[in-house]
Parts: sequence; C-alpha cells; structure tokens
Amino acid sequence: MGEGIRDACGVFGVYAPGHAVAHLTYLGLFALQHRGQESAGIACSDGETITVVKDMGLVAQVFDDRNLAALDGHLSIGHVRYSTTGSSEWRNAQPIYRSVGEAGVALGHNGNLTNTGELAATLGTLPGVLEHRSAAVDSTSDSELIAALLAQEYPGGQRGDGRELEHALVTVLPRLRGAFSLVLMDEAHLFGVRDPHGIRPLVLGRAEGGGWVLASETAALDIVGAHFIREVEPGELVAIDANGVRSIRYAEPKPKLCVFEFVYIARPDTQLYGKNVHAARQRAGEELARQAPADADMVMPVPESGVPAAQGFARASGIAYGDGFVKNRYVGRTFIQPSQRQRGAGVRIKLNPLAANIRGKRLIVVEDSIVRGTTTRQIIGLLREAGATEVHFRVASPPYRWPCFYGLDTGERADLLAADLSVGEIQDFLDVDSLAYLDLDRLVAATEVGRDSFCAACFTGDYPVPVPLSDTKHLLESSTPLVPDDSARLIP
Repeated sequence: MGEGIRDACGVFGVYAPGHAVAHLTYLGLFALQHRGQESAGIACSDGETITVVKDMGLVAQVFDDRNLAALDGHLSIGHVRYSTTGSSEWRNAQPIYRSVGEAGVALGHNGNLTNTGELAATLGTLPGVLEHRSAAVDSTSDSELIAALLAQEYPGGQRGDGRELEHALVTVLPRLRGAFSLVLMDEAHLFGVRDPHGIRPLVLGRAEGGGWVLASETAALDIVGAHFIREVEPGELVAIDANGVRSIRYAEPKPKLCVFEFVYIARPDTQLYGKNVHAARQRAGEELARQAPADADMVMPVPESGVPAAQGFARASGIAYGDGFVKNRYVGRTFIQPSQRQRGAGVRIKLNPLAANIRGKRLIVVEDSIVRGTTTRQIIGLLREAGATEVHFRVASPPYRWPCFYGLDTGERADLLAADLSVGEIQDFLDVDSLAYLDLDRLVAATEVGRDSFCAACFTGDYPVPVPLSDTKHLLESSTPLVPDDSARLIP
C-alpha cells in the first residue's frame, strides 16, 4: 500500500528587539511538532550575523541548552519538516540559509510547489548529478529553489536600505505556483508569506513585552504567550522590522485553505478562519450521527484524532461514549514510521484494547479519516480479538481518493484505499459490520465556513492549482535534465 499520509511542515518566526528569542522559537516548534517530525531547525540573528542550527530528528533531539545558547539574537525563524519534495536527509532540513555577498537570507517553507521543474530549469539545475549541479541549488527540495531565486534577485548582496529581501520577494513570489506559507529573514527583517490560495495556514501574533510572532497555527502563539492578531491573508507578504508591520499585496487572494487541516492536521486548540478546530470536529461527529446512525452499546474513538468526532457522535446519537483503547502517549503518530512493517508494530505498541469495556458490546468506532486503511484494519482486528460483537465504523470525513500535491505526502493515488474501491468494498476489506463516511457538504457545514473557501482536492480531485503530471516528490533527484513543460497538466 506504500506510505501513508504525512503532515504538512510547521513554521515559526519571532521579531522582538531587546529580547533573546531562540528559546521562544524552540517552544513554538514544540507546539508545531505534530506537523513535522523528520527534522527541525532554527535560524537566529543579532542584527549582524545569522546563525543556523538544524538536524534530523524531533525538536527535543536537535536542540539542547548548549546549541540554543549559541543562537543569540532578537530575530529568529524555525521549522519542523516532513519531506514532500526532496528526500528526508540533512541537506534538505530547514531553515535554508543562503549567503549573498555581504548579506544572508534564511527561509522556512510549509507547502509544496507545483512548478518545481520549470523553476529548476530556469536556474540551470541538472538534478541527480551533484558534481555538475549548478551552485544555485544545494539541496533537492523545492524550498531551496525559492531561496536560489531570491538570491538571484538580491541586488548584488549589498546591505543597502534594508528592503533588498522585500524587493526580491515581490519579484519572485508571482513566479511560484502551488502551496507556500513561508517565514524568511535577513539580518534585520522578518517576513511572512502565504500563496494566493492560502492553502497552508499562517498567523500573525503580538509577543508579550513587545515584538511580533509568525506561526503556522494559533496554538503556537498560545504556547509562547503571544496574542493572536490576524491570519496572514492569501497573496500577502508581511514585513516586520524596527518600523513595525507592513503589508504588501503581491497577488489577488483566492482563498482555498486545505480542508484536511480541519479534519486531521491542525491541533484541536488551533483557530482556522476564526473557528475552533476542536469544536468543528465535534460538530462533524454530530453530523455523522445524523447521517449514518447505528444501533450500538457504545461510541468510542480511535485515539486521539478521533476523539472530538466521537464525542459529537455520542452527544447527537444519545449512545454512551466510552474508551476502547489505552494509548501509549510516548509513541508518535503511526504515519511517521518509515516502513509498513514498523507501522504495523507501532499499532500494538501505541494502542492496547480495554477488553473490559469492549467484550460483548456492539461498538461504533469513530475515526477522523482513512487514508491507506492497513492501520485501520489492524485496529478493528484488535477490537474483534478483545470480544466486540459488532463493529460499526464511522469516518468523520469523505473517502480520501486523490493525492495531495500541496504539502501532504500521501504517496501515489494507487496507495489510497478509497481511490478505486466503493464503500462496500472498503467495508469488506476492513471487516466491519457497517461503514459510513461523512458527506463533504456536512463536513464543510461543521466548519461553519463557506464551501468556496476550501481546497478539498483529496476528496474530489478538483485541484485549485494545476499540477504537472510529471510532478513527484523526488523530482529534483532525477537523473534527467529538467525542461519547462506547461502542457503536461493534471486536469481535474
């Protein structure tokens, strides 16, 4: 079945004159750890020099008192990564740093570009043959291409009026396609960017004691004691320096936030479009109970992502809510394991059935989504072994039928359980007594946001940004030279 879904990356930035901000960035990355668990990094500036520390692993594995102490300064950006374009290896860890003459630029990217091949070709990059690779690109990530394009537009790398990076961004951003929420910095300025569709989130906050914070989610603002000000708008560039915050509109906004942020990706204590994610997930569970009721003795979640929807289902159905699993809280999401064998072992390590609550009962089991299905099948097997007499599976989102090209690593379409199977066939595969998915209209209603405000391509195949058919995660590692090709498009 290939690899399952992986989360989007997480980005964080702080500008707070008179304060040492590396530790704030460290805490912010902790709050965003769920968005990326392959690598972590922080870039920090004291106004003259940018210092970068990054490595493979979790935030707590990469940073300690010693290397945090080396990150001195009042300006910082941070990044936690899942690889979407480019392999999971050190050279693709972020923030990416570029030295341009006397100046330096650091960048963190959440999302995925869809015109990677076109941009690489314009830079003269020959991927896969490192000894012949252009000096413009050091890694195999699309984020490195953004940095290279900015360096190309930087006026001689000289420190002038302090707006060089801003001017370069205004030139480069309209050339990018796909999903990109960015935090960037030079020695004295912090920037935040969202693509014209705003597919990935980015918010602006006010730090206690003065200064500004950028983060992928509002929950990260809460962790560092910052106050939410507003979302960075789609098609907006936010510049922060000693003069305050400036807003530059570089493209017309066409909001299409990824609806899967509401389903699974974002923390439940985050706000999206001004709506609390936990409450939206509970409402989705209520909608699911109305759409697909079942006679049962207990409603239980697949912890922890299924908890809010199961609570809503129980409330709307009047069936008692209960726990069917004990979760080992020291085991990460099973999706992050690099092989299917490790994922399979991870299910039993992560979840242990509460046989006393399960034996002899008819269960309604609620999950937020099914992507690959193999983990779900194992979970149902555990419930059967523990003595459940019936298992009615309810999913608080539509069938996941199409791969994401905007920052989620879902693998190929063939990897997706629902790509070519009917609900009845999936029910047989999972070995459940009944199966129902939440309708898309009901999911959107649960968010209390208009349908036109979302990208739901993973459910519908309707991609808001055209995607080249040749686009793959390892495009920049191919041994074939890249040639711009606008004719090869994935037509919804």
